[in-house]
Amino acid sequence: MTTFASLLGTGLPLIQAPMAGVQDEALALAVAGAGGLGSLPCALLEPTRLAAALQAFATLAQPINLNFFCHAMAGPDPDEHARWRQALAPYYDEYGIAPPAPSTAGARRPLDAATVDLLAAFRPRIVSFHFGLPDAALLARIKAWGAVVLSSATTVEEGLWLQRHGADAVIAQGIEAGGHRGHFLSDDLSRQPTTHALVAALARTLTVPVIAAGGVGERADVRRLLDAGASAVQAGTAYLLCPEATTSPVHRAALLQPARVAALTNLFSGRPARGLVNRLMRELGPLSDRAPAFPGPRRRWRPCAPPPRRVAATTFPRCGPAPGPARWPGWMPRR
Repeated sequence: MTTFASLLGTGLPLIQAPMAGVQDEALALAVAGAGGLGSLPCALLEPTRLAAALQAFATLAQPINLNFFCHAMAGPDPDEHARWRQALAPYYDEYGIAPPAPSTAGARRPLDAATVDLLAAFRPRIVSFHFGLPDAALLARIKAWGAVVLSSATTVEEGLWLQRHGADAVIAQGIEAGGHRGHFLSDDLSRQPTTHALVAALARTLTVPVIAAGGVGERADVRRLLDAGASAVQAGTAYLLCPEATTSPVHRAALLQPARVAALTNLFSGRPARGLVNRLMRELGPLSDRAPAFPGPRRRWRPCAPPPRRVAATTFPRCGPAPGPARWPGWMPRR
């Protein structure tokens, strides 16, 4: 089996998870400089912003992982919009906010041909994906310049699919992981095992390297997952308090709360993602059939997000009066 170091050329078997909204190039560069694989989330980046990042990475000796989404963009659904607007109406009324019009502005977008054209000019060495893999023709172009391709699996079936369709390594995303669930063959969360169980099963089944993601908080977690068969680990929440992260003060304070609770929710993006429990999740239920399809809800609840910034820091981290915004930590034991 190919080793992680020989595949990616990093000194340490450690990947910093790409985390939109709480990082930019600075965190990726810091991790790369320390011997790990830094990552940059690209699904929310406009072309000019992505080009600037690619230019900044172009002269580095160390590789940087560029992460993209592979979802299908949902078309407008007036009934869905009306249903979700009705669910959020009490919060709009409470804060005196006008509901926004339906829009895909600011939405996470899947990899497309124009983006691959931009990437081709820089030939990044590592490209990763969430929600499967891109169209075969786009993937072939990426692999043609020699890029190593990574993608997330939440089940053994997804791992086998990724290996069969061109992934050079598979990220085993256990149910403990923060952020969006990467499933793409089935949305049945009950079929998604823990990180340790998934790593062990994939290591027995696949011939490509397996990367463990979920519940990685300290050295002992890394050792346990490497012993289970992982070639490397991917950590996200553990980096949120780093000075190089752009995690907001409110978010940092929430992460330090000893009684913090995280749960899977689809309220903020339309797909299940693990985040800190807040008022909206408690009052609407963390998983709701009223939430629009991914990436629909984000623009509609976002006007409710500014008020928490005016709430005392001692209140909002305890999930105080305001309904949002989303915070996406994974599960880690409190030491």
